Amino acid sequence: MSDSNTTDFTNPSTFILMGIPGLEVAHVWISIPFSAMYAVAILGNFTILFIVRIEPSLHGPMYYFLCMLAVSDLVLSTSILPKTLSIFWFNSREIDFSACLTQMYFIHCFLTVESGIFVAMALDRYVAICDPLRHSTILTNPVVAKIGLAVVLRGCVFVLPTPFLARRWAYCRTSIIPHTYCEHIAVVKLACNDTRVSSYYGLSVVFFVTGLDMLFIAVSYTQILKAIFSLPTKDTRLKTLGTCSSHLCVILAFYIPGLFSFLTQRFGHNVPLHFHVLMANMYLLVPPMLNPIIYGVRTRQIRDRLLRLFTYKGT
Repeated sequence: MSDSNTTDFTNPSTFILMGIPGLEVAHVWISIPFSAMYAVAILGNFTILFIVRIEPSLHGPMYYFLCMLAVSDLVLSTSILPKTLSIFWFNSREIDFSACLTQMYFIHCFLTVESGIFVAMALDRYVAICDPLRHSTILTNPVVAKIGLAVVLRGCVFVLPTPFLARRWAYCRTSIIPHTYCEHIAVVKLACNDTRVSSYYGLSVVFFVTGLDMLFIAVSYTQILKAIFSLPTKDTRLKTLGTCSSHLCVILAFYIPGLFSFLTQRFGHNVPLHFHVLMANMYLLVPPMLNPIIYGVRTRQIRDRLLRLFTYKGT
């Protein structure tokens, strides 16, 4: 009997997701903006993929990376929201242990992939503005494909130890996760082992992957801004700066909520738990919703093609 109990504790069959602790009575109301954000994310990102697919003039590095970003956003939002809505609407709180670890992997993997896509997009803008005559020869389709493959493999490989480490721990405290999805730290906190390996590895991925990505983006845009402000006329400077504005907006929409969520999770011990969970959800729902809107509004080629599509359908 003792061995059986130990086995059950080490490998729980299911976890229980609480949703948003302290706001259970408001779950149905909270589901309304969540559903709206998810619907906009799905519609917007599929529209971006469709527009780039049918418009030959958009078959270039910037738009290939934008398609990768759209796919990543679709995976991220779909990884959490269906289960979250099942909690809010049907009180379906159970999640299989393996499914929980799989969800954890996909979330953190594609967060890392998305960060890498922003680096690739910064590289594209850097070459386009600082060395425009060689842009088409440097960022050829094979090179873009290799960059995209490297970004995806990096995310898959660096995050792969996370669920395997989580599987090793003995979960003898409780099976209740105070969250809407299987967030890494929320799961690891349930273990009764010394889980510093998981915590340190998670921190190392944040600092040495995401941190280096942010540093590379900052250096790239420093050089880009120097090149822009060295242009001869104000109109040329504004026009060139406009080509980078969409990318800067989506970078800020991704990193600022992520950094805020990370800091409150690690150091905001006096911050209410429901605020932690809400911020963690916003971090995964708001950027996928905003990215296609920003690119659709700020990128003239996409906006014009979309308007032509609707005009054609209307006539």
